[in-house]
Amino acid sequence: MRIRFYFSILLTVILLNGFVSHERSAYVDHPTLSIGSPAPDFNLPAVDGKNYSLASFSKAKILVIIFTCNHCPTAQAYEDRIIKLTSDYTSKNIAVVVINPNDPKALRLDELDFSDLGDSFEDMKTRAKDKSFNFPYLYDGETQSVSRAYGPVATPHVFIFDKERKLRYVGRFDDMESPFKTPRNNDTRDAIEALLHDQEVKVQTTKVFGCSVKWAEKKDLVKKALDKWATEPVNINTIDDAGTKDIFKNSTNKLFLINIWSNNCKQCETNFPEFITMNRMYRDRDFEFISINAGKPGDQQNALGFLQKQQASNKNYFFSAGSRSSLIASIDPSWNGNIPYTLLVEPGGKIVYTKQGLIDAAEMKRTIVNNHLIGKYP
Repeated sequence: MRIRFYFSILLTVILLNGFVSHERSAYVDHPTLSIGSPAPDFNLPAVDGKNYSLASFSKAKILVIIFTCNHCPTAQAYEDRIIKLTSDYTSKNIAVVVINPNDPKALRLDELDFSDLGDSFEDMKTRAKDKSFNFPYLYDGETQSVSRAYGPVATPHVFIFDKERKLRYVGRFDDMESPFKTPRNNDTRDAIEALLHDQEVKVQTTKVFGCSVKWAEKKDLVKKALDKWATEPVNINTIDDAGTKDIFKNSTNKLFLINIWSNNCKQCETNFPEFITMNRMYRDRDFEFISINAGKPGDQQNALGFLQKQQASNKNYFFSAGSRSSLIASIDPSWNGNIPYTLLVEPGGKIVYTKQGLIDAAEMKRTIVNNHLIGKYP
């Protein structure tokens, strides 16, 4: 399920080694700042409501600028390490600044398969609050002018400047992506320590790994993905008590998101687009979205029409037994029968989440991505 993620990591490495690829043009236009270059100025909004520029950190002996984002699993794996870096070095007059370079409109839904959040400014505020970020978190997704000046290749990408704001180190944070393992080379900390002691940085540049920067030029890839999803066939099959019970046994290795709905249900109609979004986000992982229509006999064609409008290419069923009490018995005896009704079911039939009525989409995504079958890290 993680092959696509590892392929994206490999693609980034290939790009950095100079091979030609489909995404190569994005990097040709945004060369990475070279060692010895002065720090380009900036004036960007942060999640704390302030704007920051180079002058905001003029008193700092060393300035560490890290380009990273919300959605990327590698970026998420480094969040706690960036927090710890800031905590360890603030008292030593070192400033850590984090900039999100991504245009959120250039981010495909299937690139969010390790995250509950995108890269919008509002999503940045949510992540900063959830993680208690102790550093300024700046947004450059509107124009990407600052990111173009610095030239980050992947998230995260570290730039370290000395007191004169000359670039002394550019590259990875360290050499271990997993947050659960100890790195062998602490490149960022080593560079900081050398500069603190007025020494030359031994390793001035390294290759980076992570997710490619979502330059505005990639918006056409978002449209292509949407167009492709729109062509996927949409079907609805009948299902009886036995079939429903079999679904809820969940004999797969996937996390099931199951929504029970009916025709002419306003809350059902409000919910459904969120489920389509989640399906497109997580379906390449150990995840599957299933809808079950609990309408009246004869409603199947109308249900199919609704699903087609929603582009619901997931598994869809029409409960043919016709008895709501029968459906309740085959699904969840604690359910009172009102719809919409939404559940998360782990392998073996373990129900880990239920919600009657409208879901909170943000809460649902957090619940999915924090489930042990999915997770935020590769």
